[in-house]
Parts: sequence; structure tokens; C-alpha cells
Amino acid sequence: MQIKKPVDQQGTLYIVATPIGNLEDLSPRAVRVLSDVAVIAAEDTRHSGRLLQHLGISKPLIALHDHNERGRVQGILDHLLAGADVALVSDAGTPLISDPGYVLVREARAEGLRVTPVPGPCALIAALSAAGLPTDRFLFSGFLPAKRSGRRAALEALRKETATLVFYESPHRIVDTVMDIAAVMGEAREVVLGREITKTFETFYSGAVAEVHAALLEDPHGNRGEFVVMVRGADKSEAGLVAGELDVDRLLGLLMAELPTRKAAKIAAELTGLSKNELYQRALDFKAG
Repeated sequence: MQIKKPVDQQGTLYIVATPIGNLEDLSPRAVRVLSDVAVIAAEDTRHSGRLLQHLGISKPLIALHDHNERGRVQGILDHLLAGADVALVSDAGTPLISDPGYVLVREARAEGLRVTPVPGPCALIAALSAAGLPTDRFLFSGFLPAKRSGRRAALEALRKETATLVFYESPHRIVDTVMDIAAVMGEAREVVLGREITKTFETFYSGAVAEVHAALLEDPHGNRGEFVVMVRGADKSEAGLVAGELDVDRLLGLLMAELPTRKAAKIAAELTGLSKNELYQRALDFKAG
């Protein structure tokens, strides 16, 4: 039976972000933590083993992936309760973001153990930062269903969402996914695809869905690498914010009479689901007019 040590003698679970492509993106703090912990829990021990070898680090590795996480959690908790620090890493990027680790983190917190993040690369944030789409509100939905019927149903459920939509997609499904976005959300909906983010052949495809689809088909490498799919949110007409349901202009006017312009736009965005930046520009236009 594991004897629980006082809190100050228990280990820390570090959630360590690792490169999604470019090894120079690994932070000095991440290297130090990986060097100092007693054990590393890795999604794929072979993959993480190569990274550690590159860094000159030798540590015991425990495989922790979607198929064994529940069975491995107690063993890792035992290490932590005994006072050993543990690092959690995924194959690439930030653990738990469409990667294993949720069960471990939840159980570690339930035990009162210290869980601390070591921030670093994350494909969805990296792609969003360079996409040129609104980022004041975005909705990350991981991977869409593999089958077309499920994928289209998921997209239909999000069709009226006004926040920027973000998905991950595999190379062998990317063309079909873009076609489904066009079918459900219309060929004019703006889309940005980030392929091989931070790697040698990093590529962004952007424009209307129909244009992006054509660009993928023309690119001989268009079905290679990992993709981040970003879709501009619905505008007010697509979202059902039409006359008779909500008078956005009147709402903005009432808020601007009592509040600074930026604050009025922020509150209007929260109430309507529309883009804060777009509403702020709209408010400025009102003032100018």
C-alpha cells in the first residue's frame, strides 16, 4: 500500500510541451524539467526516446496513450505520491490538446498533487496566430468524425457558430473535409489551412473554400503532412441574427451612450456572439457618421 507523504514531500506532475516540428522551439525550461524529473510518461516511447536522445537525456519512460491511460494512471500516481517528479509529454505539441493525459491530470488533482504546465508549441495556436482570421473568439473541436456522414453532421451543428472554427485533420482526409465544408457552409466561406506548421515545408492555403480546394488539388504535396483547418465564423445573417430577432445597431447605440466604445463593443459581442473586432469597427463607423 502506498503511503501518502506530506504535500511538500510529494512529486510534481509537469505537463511539458514539445516541438511540433522545429526542435529549436523546445524551451530551456522544458529541457531542464525533462533532465530533472525521475520518470517521463510519453504517448509513444519510441518517438519521445528519439527526442531525449537528441537532447542527451536518459530517463525511464512509461507509455501513456489513449488505449492504456486508465490502467497506467495509478502507477504514475504512486511515483508522485512517493516524492518523484514526473513529466508528461505527447508525440508533439502540448499534451491533452487532442492528445492523452486528461485522466492522469484529473486524478493527480483529485489526489491533491501539484500539476504545473511547461508551456510551448501548440499547433492550433501557432496556426491561428498566422491565419489572418478573427481570434478574439475561437472554437477548437479536435478531429472531425472520419466518416462523411458524421463529419457533415458535425459541421452542420457548427454552421451558425460565429466564432472562428478550428479542427485538426489527417492528410488522407483533408480534401474530403474541405469538400464537406463547402457543401455544408457554402463555397464562399473563408478557410485557412495550415500544413506542416514550423516544419521545412510549412504551407498556408487561404481563401474561399472552393479556392482552397482547388489549391490543394493543384499542389502535389497537398495531401501530405498534418493539417490545422480554420474556418471563419458565420456572419450575422448566417447565424440567424436578422431583423426582428436582434437589432444589433440599436444595441450598440444604447451601450455606446453609457460606455466607452471598446467596452460597448465587447459587451455587444458577448450578447450577440458576433466578432468583437467587427462590432468595434461598426461602433467607430457610427461615431464617425
